[in-house]
Amino acid sequence: MDTQNSQVLTAEQAKGFVPPTGWECLAPGDAALTRKVKAAGPTITIQEKRGRKIFSKGVWADAQQIKRATQELEALRSTEKYAKTQVQTAARREKKQEAYVEDFNLAVLQFLNFAACHRQIAIELADLVSAHATPVGSGTVARTERIPIQQRAQAAVIAWMRHQTTGYDNMKIARVKGKRREVRRELAEQSSRLLSRYRSGQPIESDCPLVIAVSQSQSTTPT
Repeated sequence: MDTQNSQVLTAEQAKGFVPPTGWECLAPGDAALTRKVKAAGPTITIQEKRGRKIFSKGVWADAQQIKRATQELEALRSTEKYAKTQVQTAARREKKQEAYVEDFNLAVLQFLNFAACHRQIAIELADLVSAHATPVGSGTVARTERIPIQQRAQAAVIAWMRHQTTGYDNMKIARVKGKRREVRRELAEQSSRLLSRYRSGQPIESDCPLVIAVSQSQSTTPT
């Protein structure tokens, strides 16, 4: 196999893969080390696609290449300067995350647009949706930057309601192409109709699915 350039193999292609002599696999998990190894010379990355996501199964490279990169990175990470930089970076990320949560929460409130008489449940719902959708690494629609924050807020509310105010999680949906999407669309319309009642200021009964879901979620959310 030509190892002059970095290559990428799918898990299927890698079934017959025989690594070059002296090579070993660097397990995924340390992004900085992986970048350093790839920059140092030829590598072969194994990737597996699950649904729409692609996961690394590791990077093959010369064992000495991996060893040198590991030692250099460990030396760098042991310095006081690196430790200070990490603290500063973490502080910046935390500040950025706090600002995003605030912006997202406001976007949710704007999407809900409940009548004044239902303002309190709007605030409670926005807090619950934000707490669920905004954590870094959550993989929710709130973490994508491909769409405006207003669309993220709308999608996050509908997703939260799908799981909390409908029987979606216990539904047995036929394994037919497009069926799950159809069900989700129908439930989204159901949720939109429910939200419209709050926007118009209609009286809401105590057995309303949204009232029950917000109450139950608050009782199980850590303080």
